[in-house]
Amino acid sequence: MVVRRVPEAHIELLALSAEAEELAAGYIEDGAIEARMRADALHIALATVARVDVLVSWNFKHIVNLRRIHAFNAVNLKKGYPLLEIRNPREVQSDE
Repeated sequence: MVVRRVPEAHIELLALSAEAEELAAGYIEDGAIEARMRADALHIALATVARVDVLVSWNFKHIVNLRRIHAFNAVNLKKGYPLLEIRNPREVQSDE
């Protein structure tokens, strides 16, 4: 099954905050992600700060990548945030 559209009920829009900017900078400083991938770092930081249940992405190179997930979560724990579940759409789609 190919996910063509995410149901509106599963989309949460988040506003950029100084807290998320600071956390994204922490990911970059700790080497979880390169500075040139700042938008991806902000994506992870926004989800973490908002304490979303799961961040779903097709971005296997910079986001849905086990080494990076561990690195993001190491920074999260170091800075007092909870672990963030990061999955690809196939892992969360319904069998229905």
